[in-house]
Amino acid sequence: MVRFGRRKDKKERHPKDEEGRMTLREHITELRNRLAIAVLAIVVMSVLGYIFYDHALAFLKKPFDEGVADLIASNNGGKRPELTFNSVTSPFTFQIKISLVFGLILSSPVWLYQLWAFIAPGLHRSEKKWAYLFAAIATPLFAAGIWVAYWTLPKGIEILIGFTPSFAQNLITLPEYLDFVLRTMLVFGIAFLLPLVVVLLNILGIVPASALAKFRPYIILAIFIFGAVATPSGDPFSLMFLAIPMCLLFFGAEIVARLNDRRRRRKNDELLEA
Repeated sequence: MVRFGRRKDKKERHPKDEEGRMTLREHITELRNRLAIAVLAIVVMSVLGYIFYDHALAFLKKPFDEGVADLIASNNGGKRPELTFNSVTSPFTFQIKISLVFGLILSSPVWLYQLWAFIAPGLHRSEKKWAYLFAAIATPLFAAGIWVAYWTLPKGIEILIGFTPSFAQNLITLPEYLDFVLRTMLVFGIAFLLPLVVVLLNILGIVPASALAKFRPYIILAIFIFGAVATPSGDPFSLMFLAIPMCLLFFGAEIVARLNDRRRRRKNDELLEA
């Protein structure tokens, strides 16, 4: 009874804000709880990734196998590039790294939700609407970028390894190969999100469609420069498969921006007439 009374007194001394706002201590407590849930999800999925390590490794190794097979076929046989480890502890640390990577990917719905649930209460209703729209469109776009990267990796690997002199043997460490694959996928995924950012800037009234049309040639040039710099492989094949979809997505973003500006002008005209 005494403990219940103390809790009641504590609630009376700190009444709940009418607008649902929390104190700094409550924010810290909520952040701690959401971080704990996110970390727990990552740990659980990392354990799952460790259990299915062989399947995860086969998925990541497939572009290398396909690229090397095409390279050997085009050269009518010859030396076969190999993936290796360069230390005693590398196999174990590599397996831990693979498990953590897949743990982060598999648990992304959980920790992204926790992040959003922590940020969302501080947004206005209109901001929440656009944020929900962004999340709904960004996810498939990012996934499409990763898929394009995975699809182009074998050709990029074939081109890059093809520069190996005939007298040399190409031995690639698995950690180096993993970094190369993950960087490529991340670059493609982020690149596919850039047109969506353009649309959101137009919706917010920051970038009008007329500006996009005016600077279209420079934007296309910038896309190809970005593709040449950002792709880890640096080969023309990967560049084209990054830059061309980005240009098409930009054209789509420009059309959406033009329609949105037309709708905004129509709405303003109706307000002026009223």
